Amino acid sequence: MKSKKRASWVIISILILSVLTLTSCDSKSVQDVQKNGDEAKLRIVLDWTPNTNHTGLYVAQAKGYFAEQGLEVDLLQPPEDGAVILVGGGGAEFGISAQDSLAPNNASQNPIPVTTVATIIQHNTSGIISLKEKGIDSPSKMSGHTYATWEMPIEQAIIRKVVNDDGGKYEEINLIPNTVTDVVTALQTDIDSVWIFYAWDGIATKVKGMETNYFNFSDYGKEMDYYTPVLIANNEFAKKNPEIVRKALAAIKKGYEYAIANPEDAAEILLAAAPELDREIVVESQKWLAEQYVADADMWGYIDPERWDAFYKWLYENNLVENEIPEGTGFTNEYLKK
Repeated sequence: MKSKKRASWVIISILILSVLTLTSCDSKSVQDVQKNGDEAKLRIVLDWTPNTNHTGLYVAQAKGYFAEQGLEVDLLQPPEDGAVILVGGGGAEFGISAQDSLAPNNASQNPIPVTTVATIIQHNTSGIISLKEKGIDSPSKMSGHTYATWEMPIEQAIIRKVVNDDGGKYEEINLIPNTVTDVVTALQTDIDSVWIFYAWDGIATKVKGMETNYFNFSDYGKEMDYYTPVLIANNEFAKKNPEIVRKALAAIKKGYEYAIANPEDAAEILLAAAPELDREIVVESQKWLAEQYVADADMWGYIDPERWDAFYKWLYENNLVENEIPEGTGFTNEYLKK
């Protein structure tokens, strides 16, 4: 669930100009919403294969919440280079990404035309997991151990910050380039620690009976509590069709609210759409996420401007983006309804 999304930020910075060129040449404008009878037809591209981050979308589809808003929605699997380029180029109206992955785009002088319109999970639930026997119960104790890295600048800077701030020595971590797709298996090799999203991989280790230590990045500074995953929209589409964006978000919000109130039933809806998933992991993950989708916010989807800006300020101060990202750049709460 992690590797494709993380790698996409590098590709974004390389392809921004070409996507803008393709968009300008596209004969079919994204602002022209296809009609199917009385319904507007929309496309939402995922950031990874179906998982519990996406449950609210599948619930909204299965329960008819999109139809109630006069929408017909297709949920699409992501291309190799991720959702941002597809949405920005007009291949979908909405997509799923992450604030860190979007950073190079939001810092660009010629960004791909997408805006974050809601967060899916209120707080950053990613962090570092390891087998309990390794004794890595805090960031400083990663020193002297191996860590599976994607070799991404933002990723490694975050590890450096939390380890050094906790009194450890980042340079003493043995970085092993590895795109881990199976954490349960990886932790039984020469890899001591892995960056995970707890809702999936953390739950998977519990389901498989593994004894682990885990620390969450958001516990080590407000700037680490960034938004991931998030829902993005094509700028031109949103500008031309603001009411359709509001209706889509209303249906999605209702889907996640159902998942919060009925996690086991919501898990069954996801499993019906993706029967290849491990049932026990899905059910337990859904129960855990029921407390995380909204958490301490007033409603699903809301983005705290201070938290959003704090992360981008930290990136700039640590030379992780080329240009300073102005406050309030790249997101909006205007389409959310209470």
